[in-house]
Parts: sequence; C-alpha cells; structure tokens
Amino acid sequence: MDTPEEMWTAYLAAAPDVRDARISYTAWHFCDNQRSADELAELALRGVKRATAGALWAYELEGEALPLVGDHSIVTDYAGRPVCVIRTTGVEVVPFDCVTEEFAATEGEGDGSLAYWREAHWAAFTRELEVAGRRPELDMPVVCERFDVMYPR
Repeated sequence: MDTPEEMWTAYLAAAPDVRDARISYTAWHFCDNQRSADELAELALRGVKRATAGALWAYELEGEALPLVGDHSIVTDYAGRPVCVIRTTGVEVVPFDCVTEEFAATEGEGDGSLAYWREAHWAAFTRELEVAGRRPELDMPVVCERFDVMYPR
C-alpha cells in the first residue's frame, strides 16, 4: 500500500465491524524529523509504542482538534507512506511535569524512562513552539493520547 487511502480501504475490508460511513481518519507522522518519525512509526507497528504526546499549545497554534477516544489515524513514515492504522483509546491533558513514568513507558521511546521522555519531549516541544515565539514550561498542558494498532495486526 502506497497511500493512506489504500491502507484505509484495506483496513475497512479487513474489519467489517468498522464499515461505517461516519468513520474517517487523519494521516500523519510522529515527530519533526525523518529518523525519529520512521523509527517511531516502526515502534507503533510492532506494538512497542502505544501512546503519543503533544503540546496543547501546538494544537491551539495549528487550529487542530484534540484527538478523541475512538478516532482513527493512519501513521505514516516521514515520506507519507502508510505504516499502520491506530485507534485512540484514551486522551488526557496534564501538565508536562505531571506526565507519569507509566505513560512514558507506554510511549515506548528510548529506554522507556520518564527521564528520557522528559528530555526528548522538552527538545521536541522547544522546536515546535519556537515558531510561535513560545517556549515550553514545566506546567504547560500536554495532550497524552493512548492508542491500539488496528491494522495490520
């Protein structure tokens, strides 16, 4: 499958209980660089990465709706090639410094520690927010999204 549309069609064919005209998807990649985006997509496909986090301020700056439980997304590699379909199973907005060790481990990145999560996400949020002249803060709200990989299984 070369496009998100092709993956979505294959997913719907493989999951008859999801064939509802009201169900749609978004397609996107993790992170802001090719190496990380491709690596994280592979971790999601393998079931190691079962969560993701974004700065609420970035959602607001981009006018992007927050994920909702039940939403479907097609995770792509950095070049836009589809890797897997995920379904959001939980969303919580918490201050950066209140993200838990358990959530960090569920994200499945690096060594899975909260220390790694904080360092990597602080750097990513710094890059993401600087275009709007903002800097991350310890109490800034973070959107913590949990998901299941739906296709391929």
